[in-house]
Amino acid sequence: MAKLLLLHGPNLNLLGEREPTLYGDQGLSEINRRLVAFAEEQGHELACFQTNAEHELVDRIQMARKQDIEFIVINPAAFTHTSIAIRDALLAVDIPFIEVHLSNIHRREPFRHHSYLSDIAVGVIAGLGPQGYELALRSAMEYVAHGGKMSAKIHGIISRFPETVML
Repeated sequence: MAKLLLLHGPNLNLLGEREPTLYGDQGLSEINRRLVAFAEEQGHELACFQTNAEHELVDRIQMARKQDIEFIVINPAAFTHTSIAIRDALLAVDIPFIEVHLSNIHRREPFRHHSYLSDIAVGVIAGLGPQGYELALRSAMEYVAHGGKMSAKIHGIISRFPETVML
């Protein structure tokens, strides 16, 4: 059983209400419930955390090492483009992670194209809406199960989404 952590950045508490044509109509609590249930079905433990405050995300990332978290899935939201502090926290704890974005940040405004996290992530999933979280969670489980490597199973799934998934 792996201990996994799902982190959500600013404004994701408004999912389902905020720009549903861009982010979908599922609320964050519904997404979290579905993912926690899926993790449990697979024999893993998933903790979820959302905050609008950068320092709280940094604190939660730092706490992850003490809690023996084996993998992090993070949607840093707007902090993607601004937060060196989150980058440094992820580097400091040395826990593998996947960066997730509901929308395809590369099809949006130019200021959203840069990520401070992508180059240190195991992978990046963007543009698949809430399904991106499930793909990230499946990938995290495979990564942990295969000793820090992506299995052929995950590469097969990803090859079906060449424009929106980068691992």
